[in-house]
Amino acid sequence: MSETKHTKLLIIGSGPAGYTAGVYGSRAMLEPVLVQGIQPGGQLTITTEVENWPSRKEVQGPDLMSEMEDHAREAGTEIIADHISDLDLSKRPFTAKGETGTTYIADSVVLATGAQAKWLGMPSEEKFKGFGVSACATCDGFFYRGQEIVVIGGGNSAVEEALFLTNFASKVTLIHRRGELRAEKILQNRLLNHEKIVPLWFHELEEVYGSDQPLGVEGVKVKHVETGEITDIPCKGVFVAIGHAPSNELVKDTLETHMGGYVVTKPDSTATSIPGVFAAGDITDYKYRQAITSAGMGCMAALEAEHFLAEQE
Repeated sequence: MSETKHTKLLIIGSGPAGYTAGVYGSRAMLEPVLVQGIQPGGQLTITTEVENWPSRKEVQGPDLMSEMEDHAREAGTEIIADHISDLDLSKRPFTAKGETGTTYIADSVVLATGAQAKWLGMPSEEKFKGFGVSACATCDGFFYRGQEIVVIGGGNSAVEEALFLTNFASKVTLIHRRGELRAEKILQNRLLNHEKIVPLWFHELEEVYGSDQPLGVEGVKVKHVETGEITDIPCKGVFVAIGHAPSNELVKDTLETHMGGYVVTKPDSTATSIPGVFAAGDITDYKYRQAITSAGMGCMAALEAEHFLAEQE
């Protein structure tokens, strides 16, 4: 049975940006409605140790997001398990349709839909997805206890994945197309000094191969970026960690974007190209992509929404 809900502030997404917008929107008496989306809690729910959240020397990602959800709920945010499939920003109030059949009518909107893992787009990668090829070490690392695996990438995500996977794997080969890592120095030091991790510089993935009956990875072929020489690396798991792309499906044709699809916001603001619509977190942040900066933008977005609505009145 379809339902229509009206709110002064609709928050789409439930990572640090969304939940923080909920807290501040509630404190502003906007009675916000937050629609969680297909991954409640966002990327931190598939992260293990978080060591850079202020006041917490170490916290598990899922625990941190559960606490943020509880905080937003207790502050007064109505949190709904739904996924927005369509968003009409052509006129105010804005209209969003949920997959549950609910229609949301909103005087203002905070977009906090985050980002999703990137893939290489190779046929062999696609063939073995879920059968040895993964983009989530915390989801699938357990299945490779005592096995040799490879990680593709050179940024924070790749190094964090490689380090985590040493809890299970007998050997982790990190394949990077450059000669140095882009990750934070402290992470680089941990990786380069880890006895289970072997970096393979100036190489890129050429092919994943394996068995068909049953479907499973048996190894990868990698190519030297300068000489073209092919090297065969036996392994049971391939973890692709080459970054993330903004989840902009709802707004890519209506809001101004740049840098590969990130939503454009005004300088020192979360305001987008449509008045009353604000963007916070990884959907707009192509530079920092940290939980703490996402939370800060969620705060900004809710405060700016409050000011926007006050001006309309």
